[in-house]
Amino acid sequence: MKPELLIPAGSLDILYTAVRYGADAVYIGGESLSLRAKARNFTIGEIEQGIEYARHHGVKVYIATNIVARNADLEEARAFFLSLALVNPDALIITDPGLFSIARSVCPDIPIHISTQANNTNYGTYRFWHEQGAERAVAARELDLDEIKTIRANIPATMAIECFVHGAMCVSYSGRCLLSNYLTGRDANRGECTHPCRWQYVVMEKSRPGAYLPLDEDEDGTYLFSSHDLCMIGHLPDLISAGIDSFKVEGRMKSSLYIATITRAYRRAIDDYFHSPSRYQKNREWYIAEVNKTSHRHYSTGFFYGNPEQGSELDEGGQYLREAVYIGTVAAVDPIHGVRIEQKNKFSVGEQLEIMKPCGSDITAIVTGITDENGKEQCDAPHARQTIYLSLTATPEAGDVLRRVE
Repeated sequence: MKPELLIPAGSLDILYTAVRYGADAVYIGGESLSLRAKARNFTIGEIEQGIEYARHHGVKVYIATNIVARNADLEEARAFFLSLALVNPDALIITDPGLFSIARSVCPDIPIHISTQANNTNYGTYRFWHEQGAERAVAARELDLDEIKTIRANIPATMAIECFVHGAMCVSYSGRCLLSNYLTGRDANRGECTHPCRWQYVVMEKSRPGAYLPLDEDEDGTYLFSSHDLCMIGHLPDLISAGIDSFKVEGRMKSSLYIATITRAYRRAIDDYFHSPSRYQKNREWYIAEVNKTSHRHYSTGFFYGNPEQGSELDEGGQYLREAVYIGTVAAVDPIHGVRIEQKNKFSVGEQLEIMKPCGSDITAIVTGITDENGKEQCDAPHARQTIYLSLTATPEAGDVLRRVE
């Protein structure tokens, strides 16, 4: 059986993109109880719209309610779960046993998945949550493939294993970090992480104020806590043989270009493998080339093949790498005015763009004209979020993502 491809979405438009480009399921956050407070997140109305759209295309929607709750959160949680019971998502993602208990009493018919924040590191934990009524648990990112195989062999077949296979890695154990709270007063376990693990740090001896002791990594600085990004697209056979039921991508604050690119690449890789392993091997370099086009840190395989050597998972300089720039998502194609988009990055008339098709093909198109909403011609598009109309040498469809490959 094919593993589920589970994709994040930080807004309704990005949910549409995830569905269009091949997600089997999408996870989103509401306006409370989510570990991505800085994401735009979804109102109840938007959650309902997202569920309706996704189900029309045979895609599931899971709601992340995975904060570590305090006393003051419990009544808010009850009200939120009551609201969710009315729109009936496909599952709730929960960390906190208190929230788990409330959800079971308020919306008992909605399945519950246990978040990776709950430190799901052994089959005893999986059995415990299964006995409480959970249908799935997200494996701790610190587990290797052999440990996951052992869990699979020792839990009921009805208990699903979900694993992160792509995206940013947290330097803290299963993401349970206190660094942001300590340095900024914003609690990562309540969705407010400021990502101080990505900052530059130095060592200074107490009696020598201002004299920094070198901690060399490269010419750009020292990033002692900044982890590599996870990428397992070149190792899908190993993930499948381990018995993983759901392949999860991190990134509820990522752009439509990121979501379209990663979703399309993993969708094609999974489908190719289940068509024939030889097709997967033949196209493996394409998958890897595609995920390299997104904005990312250096990639690694995390802990799947055992504990990495000390320091090997820390990113060299903490810079983002990318080979493509997001231009915009096609909102509509007007036979008179042209292709309407909300522009995301600067580009000019005469530039070559790629129209990303969900099937995996890319259509080259030259920009032959740009006009604003009033019909005024522009030679370029320098203003982010401006609504503009494009004339292109190839015609996209609504929902297609446009990018410029660098």
